[in-house]
Amino acid sequence: MAVTESEGRAAEGARATHEGILRRQSARESAARTYARALPIVPVRARGLTIEGADGRRYLDCLSGAGTLALGHNHPVVLEAIRKVLDSGAPLHVHDLATPVKDAFTTELFRTLPSGLADRARVRFCGPTGTDAIETAVALVRAATGRTGVVAFTGAHHGTTMGALEASGGAADVRGMRLPYPQDYRCPFGVGGERGAELAARWTESALDDTGSGVPRPAGMIVEPVQGEGGVIPAPDSWMRRMREITAARSVPLIADEVQTGVGRTGRFWAVEHSGVVPDVMVLSKAIGGSLPLAVVVHRDDLDAWRPGDHAGIFRGNQLAMAAGTATLAHVRENRLAEHAETLGARMLTQLRSLTDQFDCVGDVRGRGLMIGVELVDPEGTPERTEGVPRARPAAPELASAVQRECLRRGLIVDLGGRHAAVVRLLPPLTLTDEQADAVLDRLTDAVRAVASTRAGIGTNLTRTP
Repeated sequence: MAVTESEGRAAEGARATHEGILRRQSARESAARTYARALPIVPVRARGLTIEGADGRRYLDCLSGAGTLALGHNHPVVLEAIRKVLDSGAPLHVHDLATPVKDAFTTELFRTLPSGLADRARVRFCGPTGTDAIETAVALVRAATGRTGVVAFTGAHHGTTMGALEASGGAADVRGMRLPYPQDYRCPFGVGGERGAELAARWTESALDDTGSGVPRPAGMIVEPVQGEGGVIPAPDSWMRRMREITAARSVPLIADEVQTGVGRTGRFWAVEHSGVVPDVMVLSKAIGGSLPLAVVVHRDDLDAWRPGDHAGIFRGNQLAMAAGTATLAHVRENRLAEHAETLGARMLTQLRSLTDQFDCVGDVRGRGLMIGVELVDPEGTPERTEGVPRARPAAPELASAVQRECLRRGLIVDLGGRHAAVVRLLPPLTLTDEQADAVLDRLTDAVRAVASTRAGIGTNLTRTP
């Protein structure tokens, strides 16, 4: 169909608007920009999985606000909940005063919690980000135990402020210890599987019990049931249960960081439910706010050693976020979206794992539910020395970046993660349909094929030969 002159002028104007906004952002905003560098788009409208840019292009969004948008963009139940509060004349900011909106959120939240925790839980509203909640959780266990150290794990990402950074994998100055996080593809012990998980558990046990380890009894242990920024690495269920046994036997509170894994993302409402573990503390943010900023810490009542005003924050009573969060939690629960994520995610993982047979540059595909990672590797690099597990080749962040760019060209937004930013990450909304999943898989596969073909054309074999 021919493009009319007026349509051509409109398209040209849209492109000019798009480019102008990007130029002004680059000139005015800090060099700390992250997503904007890899995703040069200007969203102006969004619904569900789809974003429309100022230039008129449409994208399938598998970033979902880094997992914040459990129901996708502008879901009707979320918008209705927000409008209801706005139209009611209710106060939008009330510090920590009791309100009907907060009461409804807390009631719905407690309805979803693991029963062993919900029966004796307290909820702490804190600053509105996951980092704020991590800081609050660490302060909580330090106050409750009188101890200071925190045990965390290699590859962890718990936030960007000082206390959260201490517990993250890239920390340089810590009051605690970093222990091995088990995984199959890059097992720290070179064995993978149940054996690797057992060795990681024994190392943890030894570090806590050996008087010569240099690790005093910690105030708490913090763990992600699936490492997200660390490269989409699910913790083995057996290892999670061992961590629960080890901490319980030593009166060390176990903190589960469910900031990204919570609200159905991994195929259970909370990721700890895969292993049957009941933590002492759960850190929740992102999806619990229904797309608006909200974070809470849920903990056992006997850890409630706070004094009035301890570790407080001004923005801990956002009524719009609580209303949106209540609607999101209820919709996920009532529509069994966690089960949907488990079923659809398993199908997507199965299809994506075929990429490891087709392309030498795809080293591993892993995940849980609708939290999926595809690791790009250098097919000509020297493999790691392992025993009985896949021989991992060096990570290839430049290939992952190329795949991300090719995805964007095809109208698919994906994220990168992992130790070397070599893992292409998919975090689609839990409302993803089978047809949408097929479109995502087709575009991602085509992007990988394009990168593999381009590199093969300049002398690097990235496609497998029969």
